[in-house]
Amino acid sequence: MKSNEIVERYLRGERDFRGLDLTAENLIGVTLNQANFSTSRLKEASLARAYLERCFLMDVNLNGAFLYGTNLSFSKLKGSYLIEADLTKANLQGAQLNGVDLTNAKLSGAILLSVNLFRANLTGVNLCGANLNGINLRSANLERANLNWTNLSGARLSGANLKGAQLNGVKLNGAFLNGLQLEGVDFSGLDLNDAKMSGAKLAGANLMGTALHAAQMRFSNLEGANLQEADLHESSLKGGQFVSVNLMKGDLRDADLRNADLSYANLNLADLSGADLTNANLQGAYLWGANLDGTCLKGANLTGASLRNAKLNGADLQDTILCGATLPNGRIY
Repeated sequence: MKSNEIVERYLRGERDFRGLDLTAENLIGVTLNQANFSTSRLKEASLARAYLERCFLMDVNLNGAFLYGTNLSFSKLKGSYLIEADLTKANLQGAQLNGVDLTNAKLSGAILLSVNLFRANLTGVNLCGANLNGINLRSANLERANLNWTNLSGARLSGANLKGAQLNGVKLNGAFLNGLQLEGVDFSGLDLNDAKMSGAKLAGANLMGTALHAAQMRFSNLEGANLQEADLHESSLKGGQFVSVNLMKGDLRDADLRNADLSYANLNLADLSGADLTNANLQGAYLWGANLDGTCLKGANLTGASLRNAKLNGADLQDTILCGATLPNGRIY
């Protein structure tokens, strides 16, 4: 069926265009709002600046389609294929894109407010500078995606794959990153305030100077990570793995570090005032010049730790293990 036939039938009031073969058809600028194209073939079709608001496009082949500036707001595209499609400046507000394959698609400048991308394949997609505030990206594949300067504040990313993704300048404050595999990722200097990262795998990650105020990172693995000068004050780090981590000059004021493993961590000049380190493992940790004023070290293991020049005013040292530790005055306990 040709494009002119589609338009004529639409003007006569027809809306059911399911299962049609419209491969490489020219539909530039057409108005087909609320039409049903489910299971149709629109591969390499030209739909630039077309009006497809609230259309049904489920299980449609749109691979290589030209959708520049197309209005697809509130359309249903569940299970469709948009591999290498050009969606530059397209309006996808409120669209259902769950399970869609967008591998290598162009989405620069696209409107993605309230889009559902649950389990979508976004491998290699360019989302540079996109506003994805609060977007649903649970279990989505973002491998090698360009997320530079993207706003992912409050985004739901639990179960997503971010392997090899570009993350320069990305905003992740309040984002849901629970349980993600983020080993070796570079989050240095980013805004992760209030982020939910409990159970995340961040071993060897670079979080130098990262803002993590009030972040939820319970039982996360940050072994060998670089957190130098990171802001972690009031964060929940209970049960976390911080073995050999670099927290030099880190801000850990009032942080919850109960049962955390900080063995051999570098906490030199860190501010741990008011932090809760109950039953924490600080064996062999470096705490030179650290501020531990008012810190709870009840039951903590500081065997062999270095506390030279550390501040301990008002610290709770009940049942603290200090065997072989270097005290603030340089004396070995």
